[in-house]
Amino acid sequence: MVYLAGLVGLVLILTAEARVGNSSESRFCTESKECLLYDMVCKNDNYEVRHYDSVKWVSTDEEAYFMDKATYTAFRRLFKYITGSNKAGVNIDMTAPVTVKIEEKKKMWGSSIFTLSFLLPSTHQMTPPQPTDDKVYFTEMPDMKVYVRSYGGWMMSLTSSVNSMLLKRQLDKVQATYNKDYHYAVGYDSPTKILNRHNEVWYMVEGEPVCPSSS
Repeated sequence: MVYLAGLVGLVLILTAEARVGNSSESRFCTESKECLLYDMVCKNDNYEVRHYDSVKWVSTDEEAYFMDKATYTAFRRLFKYITGSNKAGVNIDMTAPVTVKIEEKKKMWGSSIFTLSFLLPSTHQMTPPQPTDDKVYFTEMPDMKVYVRSYGGWMMSLTSSVNSMLLKRQLDKVQATYNKDYHYAVGYDSPTKILNRHNEVWYMVEGEPVCPSSS
């Protein structure tokens, strides 16, 4: 039984490392050692469908009228966590991407809750150090398929909104079903990187993914 438990634990660790892997396996991750990896389901000229295994993130919520203000505050909070403000007092490597969960049903001129998340590296996927800030917590994204639209430049409220609208338009055109309560704004680059930036919009697939070939 002890041997079996140990084997199961080893499999879990290998699985975590397989999906939070070396950044050399991703063309998007150029500034971190590890990156969130995925399996391509299908793609066309308008979007991709990807499969992600379940992985653990460190997250925090921030209420604001615009994503830019929320992410500035939330990023600083999570950066403190990975640079030693945790109960183990350890530094944790930065990974890519960073995600922002954005509510779809935002009232006109009303504030919204934005959830910023850092992907935990493979060595901390199983037992990450506990936060010292009660606004910092762990989340586990489920095993999921997502519709993805990629774009360059800077991930801001305006660019994120425009690209989420364009992705929704394409998905509705092919009658795809997806979670319309929220989406993710996804960024791969540090603020200091100027050229060849990569950002994405994710909507979670519901039912079977729809991915017709481009005409």
